[in-house]
Parts: sequence; C-alpha cells; structure tokens
Amino acid sequence: MNVYKISKILVFAICIIAAVFFIATLGMDVTADNNSYIVDYFIYLSYLAMFIAFISVLYFVFKNLITHKDQLKRAMISAGLFLGIVLIAFILADGTEVKLKDSVISPMYSKLISTGLNTFYILAFVSVGVLAWTGFSKIKK
Repeated sequence: MNVYKISKILVFAICIIAAVFFIATLGMDVTADNNSYIVDYFIYLSYLAMFIAFISVLYFVFKNLITHKDQLKRAMISAGLFLGIVLIAFILADGTEVKLKDSVISPMYSKLISTGLNTFYILAFVSVGVLAWTGFSKIKK
C-alpha cells in the first residue's frame, strides 16, 4: 500500500470522526458548562489533522528532494540566499535598548525584531523589483 492510499484513508477517517462530533453537538443542549469541552474536541481534532498534513508534506518534500538531485541543488541555493539575506539584515539591525512604561526590551530582542523587519523590507524590495522587471520585459517584447 503506497503513501497516497494511506493518507486518503486517514483523511476519510478524520472526516468520519469530525462528522460524528458534529452530529453529536447538534443533539446537545449547549450551555456555558458543556460548551468548553465540545470546543476542546474540535480543537484536538484540528490538531490531529494539522499534524497529519504537516507530516505528509514533510515526507513528500524530502522524498522529492532526495530523488531529484537538481531540485535539491536549487533548494539549497534558495535556502543559502535566504540565510544570506537574514545575515545582511542582522548586520544592519539596530540593537538599542527600548524602554516601555513598565518594562525594558533588551538590546538582543530589539536586534532580533529589527532583523525581522529588515528581512521583510529587503524581500519586499526584491519582490517589487522582480515584478517590475518582468513587467518591463513583457512590455519591451
């Protein structure tokens, strides 16, 4: 049995469990006392579905990366470029201490927050530049 059939069976089982929970809640008299545990069941079910989806995505991503060496090379180049952008953003980040009303943000936390913002700004600038370049290239042709 391949992984596709197993994942299809798991999805079907989760759908059946969700339908049973839904039908069970339709017949209940919902009050403030029993409302919290009904919601808990649905939250646990969504955690289970999200965990299964996460594991299946990781499995297929790594399976495809291992079987296709050219895709692995491109993925490593992309990851290296992203880490380079994060490193540049970290170097450019400002690490000053920020004083609030009742607490103080340490210089390292301030530097990490600034790194996240700088990374976002760099990636946004690059994406706008790529969109402008492709738009200009299409108009030029």
